[in-house]
Amino acid sequence: MNRKFLKAGILTVLLGVPALIFVILHQFGQNHYDLPFLFPETNDSGEAVVTDGDTVFIQIPEFELTDQYGRQFSSKKMEGNVTVASFFFTRCGTICPKISSELTRVQGVFKENGSVLLMSMSIDPKHDSVSVLNNYAVQYEAVKDKWFFLTGDKKKIYDLAIQGFKLPVADASEYNTEINDIDDAFIHSEKLLLIDKAGFIRGIYDGTNKEEVDRLIVEISVLLDSYKTQKSDK
Repeated sequence: MNRKFLKAGILTVLLGVPALIFVILHQFGQNHYDLPFLFPETNDSGEAVVTDGDTVFIQIPEFELTDQYGRQFSSKKMEGNVTVASFFFTRCGTICPKISSELTRVQGVFKENGSVLLMSMSIDPKHDSVSVLNNYAVQYEAVKDKWFFLTGDKKKIYDLAIQGFKLPVADASEYNTEINDIDDAFIHSEKLLLIDKAGFIRGIYDGTNKEEVDRLIVEISVLLDSYKTQKSDK
């Protein structure tokens, strides 16, 4: 058998299995599964904020960065779309290639769905210029206007990661000048976040773990289906 056809066949199966699972669940069983809202807002005492009997959850704050084409990317682009968000850097030789490969797979499943976006923000913006990000995007076959690789002011990105997306990030070289290995310098999470159309965080996944990313793919479908159900109930 031609190796190219074999490779294409394997890739098709890998891309299709998570979506197939969702279709089976949707067609042959009534879906009562709904994704939780994560990260409640807290007061000065660390208690969850409750308004009119309902817990208040955080939403991703407004921000502006620059994408791999040198265009301004505003958080308003996320409005009305489901977004998979992550933090990475192009020189990363450990977890980032795994995460980017898994995101390529996610992109493949939802390639024809314009309401699903991917957003990878660099924690090494001094090195990760527009041209560097563009080359990296090509390497992972990022589809234009679907998968955005973002750079910008370092402090703004770090504040956004920690305060907005609730993910840890740090540049250890700022505190230890003896660090030579780039993978030891930058500390960031392997987590992928699923953000809904209103900017709420609805899921957290290990971007290096295939089974976790399979769950992400299924839960993206669950979230998309919930919007269809909301429309039909009106």
